[in-house]
Amino acid sequence: MNKAAIRTTCAYCGVGCGIAAAVAAPTQIAAEVAAAPLQAGVPGTRAVTIQGDGQHPANHGRLCSKGTHLGETVGLDGRLLAPMIGDQTVGWDAALDEVADRMRETIEAHGPDSVAFYVSGQLLTEDYYVANKLMKGFIGSANIDTNSRLCMASAVAAHNRAFGEDIVPGSYRDLEEADLILLVGSNTAWCHPVIWQRMEAARAVRGTRIVVIDPRRTETAEQADLHVAVAPDGDVALFNALLAEMHARGLTDGAGLNVPLGFWAGLPCDPGVPDEQFAALADLVAAHPRMVTLFSMGANQSSSGTDKGNAITNLHLAMGRINQPGAAPFSMTGQPNAMGGREVGGLANMLACHLGFSDSELRDVAGFWNTANICSGPGKKAVDMFRAIHDGQIKFLWVMATNPAASMPDAGFVREALAQCPTVVVSEAIADTDTGRFAHIRLPAHAWGEKDGTVTNSERRISRQRTLFPAPGETKADWWIMGQVAARMGWGDAFAYDRPAQIWREYAAMTELAVRYGRRLDLRDYARISDADYDAMMPFQWGGDYPLADGYSTPDGRARLVPVRPAATVAIDPAYPLRLNTGRYRDQWHTMTRTGYAPTLAQHRREALLEIHPDDAMLYGLNDGGLARVSTANGASIFRVGVTDGQRRGDIFVPMHWTDVMAGGARANLLPAQRVDPVSGQPAFKNTPARVEPVAPEWRGFLLLKEPAAPQGLLFWSRSRIKGGWLYELAGMGAVSVDGLLPAGERLEVADHVRGMRRIAVRGEDGALAGALFVTREGTLPARAWIAEQLGADGEATEWLAARPSTPAPDRGAIVCVCHGVGERDIEEAICAGACSVAAIGEETRAGTNCGSCRPALARMLAKMMEAAE
Repeated sequence: MNKAAIRTTCAYCGVGCGIAAAVAAPTQIAAEVAAAPLQAGVPGTRAVTIQGDGQHPANHGRLCSKGTHLGETVGLDGRLLAPMIGDQTVGWDAALDEVADRMRETIEAHGPDSVAFYVSGQLLTEDYYVANKLMKGFIGSANIDTNSRLCMASAVAAHNRAFGEDIVPGSYRDLEEADLILLVGSNTAWCHPVIWQRMEAARAVRGTRIVVIDPRRTETAEQADLHVAVAPDGDVALFNALLAEMHARGLTDGAGLNVPLGFWAGLPCDPGVPDEQFAALADLVAAHPRMVTLFSMGANQSSSGTDKGNAITNLHLAMGRINQPGAAPFSMTGQPNAMGGREVGGLANMLACHLGFSDSELRDVAGFWNTANICSGPGKKAVDMFRAIHDGQIKFLWVMATNPAASMPDAGFVREALAQCPTVVVSEAIADTDTGRFAHIRLPAHAWGEKDGTVTNSERRISRQRTLFPAPGETKADWWIMGQVAARMGWGDAFAYDRPAQIWREYAAMTELAVRYGRRLDLRDYARISDADYDAMMPFQWGGDYPLADGYSTPDGRARLVPVRPAATVAIDPAYPLRLNTGRYRDQWHTMTRTGYAPTLAQHRREALLEIHPDDAMLYGLNDGGLARVSTANGASIFRVGVTDGQRRGDIFVPMHWTDVMAGGARANLLPAQRVDPVSGQPAFKNTPARVEPVAPEWRGFLLLKEPAAPQGLLFWSRSRIKGGWLYELAGMGAVSVDGLLPAGERLEVADHVRGMRRIAVRGEDGALAGALFVTREGTLPARAWIAEQLGADGEATEWLAARPSTPAPDRGAIVCVCHGVGERDIEEAICAGACSVAAIGEETRAGTNCGSCRPALARMLAKMMEAAE
């Protein structure tokens, strides 16, 4: 590792990868800007080189494509750099006074439960701790919930029911010591690529078998030894039937467990998959005691998500496959600090430090915080919170580091709630977000690279996230912003923090209460850590490898087998005959406020695709590459069509990342209903009744712009970042508003009126390409790659209008390996030259040798070409 590098952690998923970040000196930045003034991530202020931290135990130097290209997202493009009241820039005192005055007036008029915080797994633990303390301890309400409710709440509830505490009972090391890994509702190769690499390594070393249980044949499923294509919400039936089979084979033992009467008799059921698949799965489970079951959003985001978690946990407990090497039920978190938020109490149904709301716990927490205003019980979970805002019960909402107007289910309803809420405060790093458009007050917060504190990953490993750059503009740490508001509310002594180490020490000391109540969360050894030791803190795992090895956090110290029943079969509504699933793309993150600014990451999927089986596409009249409207009882949105046999018949899939800022369609979270798991309150994103219909625009086109814009009056548009600006895909009806789309400058144009084709390039005052518009009504649009690279560069008008150079460069095809920029043609040439394995393709082209998330695609290409050659 470069000695000058700063050791920090990645901003993305719950793997918690360590990063070695080398920040460029100002003189170096100046030279780079002079050489490439429009280089993404170098807006004239700062640049950083990103490498994996080889000493970090979560990733041992590996990074995924998103982590590898974090350097493209540290620019100040789109940043919120000063406080705003309405559309007016103000100073911090005015903004903080306004927040405190509005909060005070709301509480005085309507009580503490009229105030709510909606926070995020993007916050650091220190931020989370202050938010929870302020709301539950001093405002006096538990109306604080987090976007982790959308991804992890059902796993939390399952852990609490089985173990008596929210604990992941294993470690990443178990994946490398397992002989069998079951992946349930997890496209691991895309969503947690570094974990996938560790699994692949285990398979290579010890022959580990990998089973994927997922309705979709994802890239991960393609590489599995067995893919069990369970129906949506069929997981409980499958795992109950599997446990019943293991019990019948004499492979279970209830000794030492709390087993309810009749538990075993209630298990047998139809597993919901073909007999041969179930038999193959049962034989693998029976034969491999070293078994890890990793489950993620596909299991959690369900109206029966908690039961799914307990069905999985039941299997491990009953077979003794827990608390030992290579054996654990393992919940993978989605965000970098979802676990940290769970530890400090960021969910509405927990108090703090894994404590609940009993009288004694409330009394002890109030004593620790030295407050007389402690909340009296649980608050409103996310979906109920926005219902209460919509109903007028909650009148003050503070949103921190998240985008509920885009990410919540039934997002149209959420927007109605935000629009009528008397006070919406948004603490955010980005100036324009779907949620920020509803804010009365916007507060500029630190982004990754400016933050300083700790995060906890999926295996309970706490790591430091360190500052790389000076804070830009007037941005501040979230904990500082909340502390300043608390002071204005009269609680300054309790929030007199001047550095994150102070907050950390207080939180660590508070875990004494957790220990007192029999919890395993114990950070007491860090309660007196010095500032210097905090700054130098190395990653560590609280609870060790197996925190439940000596007993559980239940009253009798025994784990519980929890009876769960398969979800009821829902009759198909002829008006909505399909089942909609939503999820992530490999190279994008949440609502794209960070990854959307990275040109390299945009290459993988420039648009949101409606994925549909070929038979369904034919049935509903959809064409690959065309447009389609997806409708549910809650809303409708338009997507580009992607026909794939990876979808089950009757199921469709859309990604959850696109927002109003990034597109004029493709809003996935308009579509799911407000259905939630009855135990956890987690929304059901994975199984929504839907229908599809083709959309036939009168014209199609694409647009190149140096600065972002929001096209008006179109049927559909979607934008993606390119090196010199933005690439827009467009579709519309009627006349094309050229003046409304293109910037000022000298226009160069060709047209074919028979086919309704127009090509317009705009040369700016500096002679460079300032914008371009390509439109057709009946013909074919040219490839985008070359002309997109010309934005901001000098060139010949004839080449611009042809969208290709006079001497064409070799066609590399679509980029497959984002990390190394390797295209389809590069890979095909390597295979033709004799590369007969994924490893050989990597040796020849470097594809798949960094994050590994493209290796399933490489294997698919290899198999297809070898099959064609036979």
